[in-house]
Amino acid sequence: MVNKNIKIYDSTLRDGAQTKGVNFSLDDKFRVLDILINIGVDYIEAGWPGANPTDDKFFKTIPKLSKSRVVAFGMMRKKGTSANNDPGLNAVLNSGVATSCLVGKSWDFHVRSALKISNSENLHMIFDSINYASQRLNEVMFDAEHFFDGYKANPKYALEVIKTAFDAGANWIVLCDTNGGTLPYELIDIFNEVKKVIPSENLGVHFHNDTDCATYNSIESVKLGAKQVQGTFNGLGERCGNSNLVNVVANLTLKMGYDCKLKKNLKKLTNASRSIDEILNRQSLRNLPYVGSAAFAHKGGLHISAVEKDPKSYEHINPLSVGNERILVVSNQSGRSNVINKLKKFKITTTGKEKKILNFLNLIKNQESLGYAYDGAEASFELLSRRTFQKFKEFYSLESFKVSDEKIKNTDGIFKPFSEARVKIFVGKKEFYSASEGNGPIHALDNALRNALIKYYPSLKNLNLVDYKVRILNPKDGTKALVRVRIESSNSRYNWSTIGVSDNVVDASYIALHDSITYHLLKSKSK
Repeated sequence: MVNKNIKIYDSTLRDGAQTKGVNFSLDDKFRVLDILINIGVDYIEAGWPGANPTDDKFFKTIPKLSKSRVVAFGMMRKKGTSANNDPGLNAVLNSGVATSCLVGKSWDFHVRSALKISNSENLHMIFDSINYASQRLNEVMFDAEHFFDGYKANPKYALEVIKTAFDAGANWIVLCDTNGGTLPYELIDIFNEVKKVIPSENLGVHFHNDTDCATYNSIESVKLGAKQVQGTFNGLGERCGNSNLVNVVANLTLKMGYDCKLKKNLKKLTNASRSIDEILNRQSLRNLPYVGSAAFAHKGGLHISAVEKDPKSYEHINPLSVGNERILVVSNQSGRSNVINKLKKFKITTTGKEKKILNFLNLIKNQESLGYAYDGAEASFELLSRRTFQKFKEFYSLESFKVSDEKIKNTDGIFKPFSEARVKIFVGKKEFYSASEGNGPIHALDNALRNALIKYYPSLKNLNLVDYKVRILNPKDGTKALVRVRIESSNSRYNWSTIGVSDNVVDASYIALHDSITYHLLKSKSK
């Protein structure tokens, strides 16, 4: 019986960090790690111990996991030293995790031009490193860098490289298309030869997307016998990125009948994809397959009518199977249907409110034209819905706020920033005034609001602002551009995001902050 269980290996925290404009903080790495664990990824490549301070600290504080295996990435020992005396290799093996992925050269051109050693010495370095690592760790993988280019240039040597690593004790041999230049039709002949020296049960693949073939190559490789697929969420990575694991997993499980641990959590795919983008302050691509906000968006009168009657004819899968949703746009009727479905989630009655629903639909469209994006800001959308359809009583009303930001010299003659906020609010008919300092104007404003409200709403002590991000919406306008502020918050029960848009970053921040406080108080009240 054919083994149809596929292992999924995510390298977002290392390969993804090579994306232009992406820089993981330590907190970012832990948050992404949690997402990958919760969704059921088999292997999570956490970084390269010894390569930078962030990765070093990350590995020192990674908790022991039962659901996923954390992998330390590294390379072969250097020439002129032994494996047990190589600092770089031992930094990986001493990282505290029991699985490593070690990269080595499989293209003879790179052996000569980059390593400047003989082919035989490269083989000796690989055997020495893998053999030593396999004695130290539970599981060792060999990343055959530029394998497909190496095979096409010198098939005998490329095969000798991976066989050497396997004979040395590598549990997995990962065939890498490092420059993304391999096309699908080239795979079958190469795999037929590879399987003569490496069992299918020990084969993995890692494709870059420079020819837009990474997903195709990954699933074709599985058909040809590979049992592990490497890639990143949302296809993050240098140049054109890596194989997008969202597409790979969805295609393998929903279309091809393969199995993986992540299969039982497919409904979390959309949320995981968007959450990772949000952590990195990236705009999620609307047209991403499976998880994009437009992946199941239908536009056009007759088409929408047909979709409502028979969605299976127009959608290749049920959007809910990957945690996404159908969006029907343009026509008034489909617009109403979409709004009604959203409002039902909030248990808001819509019967007999046809005109109000149309007005609400126009309000949403107007808000989006101003720069609001409610994807990933469900708390703000829920509050907008409740303010429109219910007699929603605000927990407080703002009378005014003032924020000042200075840079002044301290007693040592060193310039230090100083931020202060003053707010005047009403809780019912009672007026409250508060002033507070903070680490920056937004922190000062948050402190002042809390100080004014805490007597009436002591549950605010449980409200945490987890993340704060600003995006310029019209960069051509420079420093006077419209900005969108997104705030992520949490309490002991929920995590949520709110949004604010203005041509003033403090005002946009207040709008998002006000929604965050209101949502927290609403949920605390319902509790």
